[in-house]
This record gives sequence, structure tokens and C-alpha cells, in this order.
Amino acid sequence: MNITWQEMSASLGNSHVSIRLQQILAQAPPPQVIDPTQPGQAFESGVDYLERLTAQIVAFLPSVLAALAILLVGLLIAAIASAIVRGILNRTDIDNRIAAGLTGHTDSTELPQVENVISSIVFWVIVLLTIVAVLQALNLQAVSQPLNTFLNQLIGFIPRLIGAAIILAIAWVVATIVKLIATRSLRVLRLDEQLNQQTNVDTPPNQNQLSLSDTIGNALYWFIFLLFLLPILNTLELNQALLPVQTLITQIISILPNILAAVLIAFTGWLLATVVRRIVTNLLASAGIDRLGTRFGLQQRTTGQSLSAIIGTIVYVLILIPVAIAALNALRIDAISVPAVAMLQQILNALPAIFTAVFVLIAAYFLGRFVGDLVTNILSSLGFDNIFSILGLPQTRVRRTTPPPVDVPRDYSTPPDAVAAATTSRTPSEIVGIVVLVGIMLFATVAAVDILNIPALTSLVSGIVVIFGRILAGLAVFAVGLFLANLAYNIITSSGDRQAQILGQIARIAIIALVSAMALQQIGVASNIVNLAFGLLLGAIAVATALAFGLGAREIAGEQVRELLASFKSKRNQPPRS
Repeated sequence: MNITWQEMSASLGNSHVSIRLQQILAQAPPPQVIDPTQPGQAFESGVDYLERLTAQIVAFLPSVLAALAILLVGLLIAAIASAIVRGILNRTDIDNRIAAGLTGHTDSTELPQVENVISSIVFWVIVLLTIVAVLQALNLQAVSQPLNTFLNQLIGFIPRLIGAAIILAIAWVVATIVKLIATRSLRVLRLDEQLNQQTNVDTPPNQNQLSLSDTIGNALYWFIFLLFLLPILNTLELNQALLPVQTLITQIISILPNILAAVLIAFTGWLLATVVRRIVTNLLASAGIDRLGTRFGLQQRTTGQSLSAIIGTIVYVLILIPVAIAALNALRIDAISVPAVAMLQQILNALPAIFTAVFVLIAAYFLGRFVGDLVTNILSSLGFDNIFSILGLPQTRVRRTTPPPVDVPRDYSTPPDAVAAATTSRTPSEIVGIVVLVGIMLFATVAAVDILNIPALTSLVSGIVVIFGRILAGLAVFAVGLFLANLAYNIITSSGDRQAQILGQIARIAIIALVSAMALQQIGVASNIVNLAFGLLLGAIAVATALAFGLGAREIAGEQVRELLASFKSKRNQPPRS
């Protein structure tokens, strides 16, 4: 029997549990040397061993029962304490306040279940103490010693934990007060409403949207927690986590003055730009510039903003650009400020050229409107509106739709198709005036693009102007050809004969074909193909005419040829004169 216990102890010697088992089995009596030649002695020795083992088990049984009782009572106490803690936290608002203080949220649906975490911690702490008591009741000091060491360390850590909790509570109080002051101050200044007015965002009242004041308050809230993180880690003596946090906080504090300076510059510039935009917009609106924009087709309903508001926005942007440059320079972060400042500086350098180009386009527009109206009036007085009848074309008028006046309120409950729009017609003189306006604007666009010094855009606009000129030249050639074709038709058909009608139509078609080829060649649409087609057409007409004349007048031509030959022969047979 003793050999069996020794073998079991030796087989478990290499495992982690073998150390504990060897300490327990060491209390067993030492083995006795048994003589195999005396079986009675072996039997008596076995009986003695069983008696001693039974006595040890009986002596150890109260300890086992006491350990089981301690375990059951400890588990019961842990469950009761956990339930009591959970119930107290559920009935009070302490858990929600703790969760709100840790997360910064006030909505109860977004808060974590702190009561479950706290009750679980209470339960497992009591269970751990119960396990230590059970091991001590069993006199298993070798097993309970690590747990005792752990509990001693945990109990020694409790003062540090309490100190860290006190610092955390102070941080929460300070962060909450700062957040409350910042949020209330920004709401008193109506910062959110000002931003909504600047961005023209209409948010429904019932929509849950995070405002800028709440965002700034939350940022300050967590920043204060970050500042208090250093003493908390120092109190907990977590030196490995303390060094990177200290480096981070040092860098943040060192760059904080630059950030505050940049924010102050940006806020001051934005406030100044907002005030200047309102002043400029109101002054221009009171001066009646919106009516001037309405005269030239710039209506608030079509563009979304009036002319005064557009000019005010331009002034607003012009003020914000140097403000942004100053704010980025104050930030002193080269990775961000250098490319951004370079981009804004290029925009500032290009502003004079942009304004000059815009001024050229505006002046060209007014000049084009004046010249277009002048040309329209002159052509109308000269009877140019009858040009279609002169060219032999049916009288046509280009229709345009005129929207209702701006001052008349519109009922948006009706569909857009139900709104009546007045229709007017454009005369040929007005069409020529529009063409003159477009031509002047194209030339002004070439000049404006040349001022901007954009070669690709300059070549593109120049090509468009050249194409526009070719189209106008082609239309002029075609119009002159139509006039000549109708004139030839009228002259030929003035006799009233049927043959004259046919010849007149042939002449008109021939002239129209000729001027069509000339117009297409002038426009530059496949000049080689047009020339080849026109040459083939004239050749076909000439061949057809020759064949028709040859086949139709064959007998007359033969008679004339015979007469010519007879006359030649008679002259040849006459004797020469002396």
C-alpha cells in the first residue's frame, strides 16, 4: 500500500499539481519494510495502515465539512450582496451619474449598465475571499498562500485606488463645470443659429442634431480628463503607462497656445467678414442694385440669391482668405500650414487677374446689350424684318417664354406646369442683335481668358470664336445665294411661259447648290468632299445636257454638217481666180 502511494507521488512529481500533492502525502506514515517470508506480518501491517488511514480521514472530515459550509455560506453571501448592490444602484441614480461622468453623455439609452459591472465585482471579491477561507479551513497553506499574497497586494492597492478615484471624481466635477459653462456661454452667444444662418441650413426642430456648442463642450470635457490622467496614473504608480501619457500631454500643452491663437484669429476674421458682408449686402440692396440685376436677367428665384447677396458673399470670401492664411501661420504646423498657405497665396495672387477678367466680361456684356439693341433698332427701321420674304422663305418668328414678374408672389402648392408663362416672338432684327451680343461676348471672353494667362483655355475660346465667324460667313454667303437664286427665278419666269418656269427652277436650284457648296466650304465642313461633290454634280449636269442635246438634235446637227461639207467642197472645186 505504501509502495502504491509512493508511486503515485512519484508519477505526479513532474506536474504543477504534484507539489501540492507531495506536501499532503508527506504527512502519511513512512513505509515499513515487510519480510515476504512472513505473510502474517504483512497482514497485520496492512490492517494497521488502514486503521491509521481511517483515523486520519475521520480527523480530516470536520475540516472538509467546515470548508463546504464556508463555501456555501460565502456563495450565498456573495449572491445576496451582489443583488443588494444591483438593487440599490437601480433604485437610485448613482449608476447613471457615474456612467454619465465617465462617458460624457446624458441620454439614458446611450449609458452603459454600470450596476451590472459593480455587482459582478462585489460578487467575485466575496467569492475570492471565500475560497481563501475554504483553503485555510482545509489546512492547505501551500494552495492558499498565492491567493493570500494576491489579496494582500489587492488590499495594499486599495488606498492607491481610492486616491485615484478621488482624483477622478475631482476631474469629473471640474470637467462637468467647464462643459456647462462653455455650452451655456456659446448658447447665449447663439453660435449655432449664426452658423445655420451662414450655411443656410434649415434643420427641422425635432431632428436630433449635435450642435457646435455641444461639440466644443464635449471636447473641453475630455481634455480636462486628459490633463487629470497624469496624476491618476502617478497615484496608481503605473510608471510604464505614465511616460507616454506625460509626453503626449506635454506636446498638447506646448501646441495649445498656437491652436488658441489660430482659433482666435479665425473667429475674429469670421466675425469681421460676417459684419462686412451684411453691411455690403444691405447697402447694395438699399441702393437698388437688385433691380439692376433683375433687368439683366439675374433674378433671385432663378439663382437662389440676389445680386447684392452675391456681391456680399464675394466680399466675405475675400476677407476670409487672408484670415485663413494668418490663422494657419499662427498654428505653426508646417505639414498643414505650408501647402494650405501656398494654395491661398496663389488664389490671392490670381485675384487681380480674375477681377480684371470679370470686369472685361461685365463691360462687354453691357456694351453688347447696347450695340445689340442699336443694331436691332437700325435693322428694324431699314425693314430687315422682311428678310425672310425677300429671301423667298416663309415668314417665321422665334418664340420665347417670359417668366412671370418677380414681384408677383407664386403659389407653390400648384404644380409648375400650371403656372402660365407669357410667350412673345423674336423678329429677325432681334435675332441679329442677339448674334451681335454673342459675338462681342466671345471676343471679350478671349480677352478675359488671355488676362487669366491660361493657354489651353485661350486656344479653346479662340477656336470657338473662329468657328463662330466661319458659321456667320457661311450663313451670309448662303443668304446672298438665296437672294440671287430668287432674283434669277423671278427674272426668268417673268415671261410666264412654261419653259420659262422650268428654266427658272433649274437656275434657282443651280444657284442654291453653288452657294451651298460655297457656304459649306466657308464654314470649313469637309472642304475636299464638298469640292469633289460639287464638281461631280456639275460634271453630271454637263454630261446629261450634252447627251440630251446630242440625242435630241441629231438630225439637225447632221444636216448642218452636210451643208458645211457641201459648201467646203464647192469652194474647193471652183477654179482659182486669175
